[in-house]
Amino acid sequence: MGRIGVDLYPLQTGVPLDEVTSFGKFLGGSASNVAVAAARLGRRVAVVTRTGEDPFGAYLHRALREFGVDDRWVRAVPGLPTPVTFCEVFPPDDFPLYFYRLPKAPDLEMCESELDLDAIAAARIFWMTGTGLCAEPSRSATLAALGARTAGTTVFDLDWRPMFWGDPAEARPHYTAALAHATVAVGNTDEVEIATGCREPAAAARALLDAGVELAVVKQGPEGVLAMNRAGDVAEVPPLPVTVLNGLGAGDAFGGAVCHGLLSGWELERVMRYANAAGAIVASRLECSSAMPFPGEVASVLDAGGVL
Repeated sequence: MGRIGVDLYPLQTGVPLDEVTSFGKFLGGSASNVAVAAARLGRRVAVVTRTGEDPFGAYLHRALREFGVDDRWVRAVPGLPTPVTFCEVFPPDDFPLYFYRLPKAPDLEMCESELDLDAIAAARIFWMTGTGLCAEPSRSATLAALGARTAGTTVFDLDWRPMFWGDPAEARPHYTAALAHATVAVGNTDEVEIATGCREPAAAARALLDAGVELAVVKQGPEGVLAMNRAGDVAEVPPLPVTVLNGLGAGDAFGGAVCHGLLSGWELERVMRYANAAGAIVASRLECSSAMPFPGEVASVLDAGGVL
């Protein structure tokens, strides 16, 4: 449950946006990318979101179906355009994003009354994002969806995007309310700091556990990933060496792979190593959604000792 939109990525790398002459069009939005990543790994996935009532919205429905993602809970909001996101690609570590979500993104117009709470409650894993908390009625709808969850795994992707909030301090109470319902929290160091006030990975992971989750995952970019659960298990997994082409989809591939590993019942370190490999594969490719790996690709990287 969360963002969807159209990603327009330059087909020339290392070129400022004002000089780019051609773009590729892709399905985007963090929650939708995670859904595609999990579907690529063989999972049965649906996404709950909203588009505009326009050609880009029609494209997103078609793209979801082609990726094997159930789109029955993706509906159009009349009068609002489907969001478009541009990026610049300056490998290895500079990928500015430009979000066009005005006057308001349709995914922020999700209302509690429109949700299929029975389906949300029945899902083995429910994934939601911090962006859904940044405005009403999406905030109340997201919290209602969390409140419907009484079993299974509920993942809070902290997904901090400062341009969606007027003040960082405004976010923490809403993040705290969501954490009380979540069983897993996933975020990078910036995101865990927004949620907990702690930036140091181990301290932030402990703070997330104290906030109510059973598993805290802190992504550290070039420092790898730290995962800690309430049972006392800790997994610290180093990054895989990779020539980065576009780092924007790596976190979503990581998220889809975390869902796959948790559903498979793997032990913590195996889940993190698998997710790390999935993220590294996508970082080596230009696209996001269409770059999500299949199981054989992840297995090949792990079998090769993490060499892409």
